[in-house]
Amino acid sequence: MDLIQTDYLSKAGAEEIAAGPPHSPPPEHTGSSSLEDERKERLRHDLAQLAELDINGLRVLWRKRLRTGPPDLPRSLLMRLLAYRLQAKVHGDLDRATQRYLERIHRETMRERQEGTRKAKAPPTVPPVLRRRLGPGTLLVREFGNDVHTVTVTTAGFLWQGAEYQSLSDIARRITGTRWNGPRFFGLREKDTSNAAAGEGK
Repeated sequence: MDLIQTDYLSKAGAEEIAAGPPHSPPPEHTGSSSLEDERKERLRHDLAQLAELDINGLRVLWRKRLRTGPPDLPRSLLMRLLAYRLQAKVHGDLDRATQRYLERIHRETMRERQEGTRKAKAPPTVPPVLRRRLGPGTLLVREFGNDVHTVTVTTAGFLWQGAEYQSLSDIARRITGTRWNGPRFFGLREKDTSNAAAGEGK
């Protein structure tokens, strides 16, 4: 499931994202199914014990499972990042395009905070996603009027607040009370500075 959202891990966490899952054995490899089951069972066991480990225990598990040194993070962040890395190792990590997109959000957020144009706890600005096909299950998140609105892409349209709509523009109008180009409102197209609120396209 794709996710376009306004939150991401800290810079330390972002730098620790793995490049991808290890290569699985070829299909003709006998016992590949049992090996996969063993990896998933070990993952379930590891995730179940994370909350009970202190920071030293988390660091030991990090070295044992990931074969690298753990980052210098508080226990709460280290536990979350370790949970992510363990799952990515078994089920697969984000593709490079998605990683670059999230890193871009982080850089923009840090720049805005350093310039004083964004409060420390405010959600980051989501840059537009260009030429990206939105498959069923994709989540679009937009903050407006101090509320966070989440839209789910379905096979028939877009789901927002329990109701289904044929276009993002319909949803954008209901959120803002004005005419908006839906894809532009949700950051899927570059803003038209001459008339940002005009247009109706889907």
